[in-house]
Amino acid sequence: MSEYIVKLPDVGEGIAEAEIVEWHVNAGDTISEDQVMVEVMTDKATVELPSPVAGVVLSVGAAVGEVLSVGSPLIRIETDQVGPANEDGGATVAEDPPPPPPTTTDEPAAPAAPADAAASPTQASPVELAPPVLESVAVPGNGEARPTIAAPAVRQRAKTLGIDLSAVTGSGPDGRVEHGDLDAHLTRNGTSSRARSTPVDDTYDDGIDEVPVIGLRRNIAQRMEIAKSRIPHFTYVEELDVSEVERLRAQLNGEQGDRPSRLTVLPFLMRAVVVAVRDFPQMNARYDDENGIINRHHSVHLGVATQTSKGLMVPVVSNAQRLDLWDSADEVARLSEAARNGKITLEELSGSTITISSLGALGGIVSTPIINYPEVAIIGVNKIMTRPVYVDDAVLPRRIMNLSSSFDHRVVDGADAAAFIQRIRALLETPALLFLP
Repeated sequence: MSEYIVKLPDVGEGIAEAEIVEWHVNAGDTISEDQVMVEVMTDKATVELPSPVAGVVLSVGAAVGEVLSVGSPLIRIETDQVGPANEDGGATVAEDPPPPPPTTTDEPAAPAAPADAAASPTQASPVELAPPVLESVAVPGNGEARPTIAAPAVRQRAKTLGIDLSAVTGSGPDGRVEHGDLDAHLTRNGTSSRARSTPVDDTYDDGIDEVPVIGLRRNIAQRMEIAKSRIPHFTYVEELDVSEVERLRAQLNGEQGDRPSRLTVLPFLMRAVVVAVRDFPQMNARYDDENGIINRHHSVHLGVATQTSKGLMVPVVSNAQRLDLWDSADEVARLSEAARNGKITLEELSGSTITISSLGALGGIVSTPIINYPEVAIIGVNKIMTRPVYVDDAVLPRRIMNLSSSFDHRVVDGADAAAFIQRIRALLETPALLFLP
């Protein structure tokens, strides 16, 4: 028998560390070769790491949410086969490892119990019900005190309604104050029926839920912090009449009914961006602010912000200038599905040069999208609404949509940003222009 130590590999170019998102094995489990051991999150995507050998898991090297550097011990496996040595430090083999410590745990140590934990009731311990709380209330005339008896729910309702229980005559056994007594007290004091019928909402309390920021949510938080702290944003909003695009889209969908993908406005906008950057190449760029270099790209690699159950991802439609409307729709559908199913690759999430962000029908009227660092521009799509518009002195219903776009003011001037969006507007309002060479 030998011990095989798997180290965190370099899962992508330039990746120095990764966060543990989910373990698929625990200590004592039998694992087969190529079985997924763990999911890790890099600064771009979640990656599944398979086991290079078969054997029994001795221990795992980190808890969920912990960040490991490339080359750190990830998992120890006992195997009867000596695995191949990995020269880049991905795994090491020990023929005769020292015996493991007598007790091994794969879970992080539980937090110390509070000092009074022993007094807390558990399912195995009977719980003694506390008697009703009594209040001493002076009885007029004799100066003595009598207890006021009321159930906790009645006391809570009285507190909510601002009623002093000492002023309420109880009708229950031994003078117990009931809900009906509170109602009678409200009636005698002229309180509105609305106040009398106000239900007590006990779903709110002073509790706090602590939600660890791990995995994709941590990645999103870090990237947004970098983008907002390093890029001086400015946002430009323009109104577009997309009636003609909508008419063309419906016609094309009707003629290509057997295709799996349906055209939305997005492929038309993608095409408009591709055409517009011919005249505004500074928008299709990435700014290396550390070295003071603007890298203007010849090909358009369009990031398309996609919401998933785990958070926001930005799949990349590479070489968008080579795709027609249908190819664009198919590629967006494929990438979005892969992102939502957790099957998207690092390559498909890397290398975007300009990004489109759309919330569809939830897009609102205006937004202020955050630039996908280190790019210099992002196009935000708002919802389409039918509105009355003057056309040749006549008021007609038109399909109107706003574009809310943000730019890096260090490298993009306001006039250039406005001209760029106006070019996109002209292309979408006269969609025949999209197909000119």
